[in-house]
Amino acid sequence: MQWRRLAVWVTAVSALALALAAPVAAPAAAQSVAPGKPRSITRRIATLAPEGSLWMNQLERGAKKIEELTEGRVKTKYYSGGSQGDEKAVVRKMRLRQLDGAALTSVGLGLIYSGIRVLELPFMWNSVEELDYVRAKMWPYFQSKFAERGFELLAPGDIGWLYLFSLTPLRTRTDLSAMKIWASQHDPMARRLFRNLGMDGVPLGIPEVLPSLSSGRIDATYASPLAAVALQWHSQVRYMSSEPLGYGIGGLVIRLEMWNATTIRDREVQLKIGRKLLDDGIRRVRRDNGRALEALKKAGLAIVETPPDVRRELRAQGEKMWKAMVGKLYTQEELDMALKYRAEYRAKHGSGDRRGQ
Repeated sequence: MQWRRLAVWVTAVSALALALAAPVAAPAAAQSVAPGKPRSITRRIATLAPEGSLWMNQLERGAKKIEELTEGRVKTKYYSGGSQGDEKAVVRKMRLRQLDGAALTSVGLGLIYSGIRVLELPFMWNSVEELDYVRAKMWPYFQSKFAERGFELLAPGDIGWLYLFSLTPLRTRTDLSAMKIWASQHDPMARRLFRNLGMDGVPLGIPEVLPSLSSGRIDATYASPLAAVALQWHSQVRYMSSEPLGYGIGGLVIRLEMWNATTIRDREVQLKIGRKLLDDGIRRVRRDNGRALEALKKAGLAIVETPPDVRRELRAQGEKMWKAMVGKLYTQEELDMALKYRAEYRAKHGSGDRRGQ
């Protein structure tokens, strides 16, 4: 697999899922579904997939299929290649009705309703099965919270297990505190965790991370293996710590009035196709994260076993952060809900550590 193609895949599969799963979007003046034959409306979707790529071609084919199955009532206008800016800009444009939908990471989703970040707490999950169980239990709750804010939260997506990538190996607690690590400028959870660990968290936008690694402004970052390749960060690091910091997720959103702008039949058509595609997309992300990691190791990336004392410190500070974020990102009730469902899963299936699998 060529790295350039692998680089685009993780965002493109989410965008393709959005293209098939997202409900109809249209300008504000065309929202009511008039009696008789429904009008044709065009939705405006932001995606990072580059124009002319294999994945953008898939998006166009998916949109064509939806247009065909809805007899021309649902059309799609793509804004590809990140042309609409970062997630903060995309969320702002949706609120201004300049965009109708987007595929977002949990940080972007948190800009709409921050409580959803409870699903991405560091060191919360011992397996993807735990996450899947809790997420399925809590998703309807979060859908209601997004609806209160004018958005339809459609379906979840995955980024994968998040690891620490660095220019120097992490072998001691001193190594950890000496690192200058990227901390997303829109992610208070990451900044708080790194502060708890005594690390120098440098707030940067995602486009700034690669040049900052190259210049020495930072010497560490965190990502899934597939995302590290997608963003080309792998070219500037030499080591990856074996201990995952957590599991990265995302989701698909569209403005609620856009969801209500079409017929029930057209919504059902899109959701039926979208559910199948999204399930397949999560399976592929998990599979390709494993493939990306193996390829990185073959290319010379060294995996450093996280020492037990550092592992204990990471977990202790992570759980301390869970409590610190109550009332800032999520409520105590939301944290309790996540822990309750996690305990429910572990009571049925055990709590064996299968992180990274």
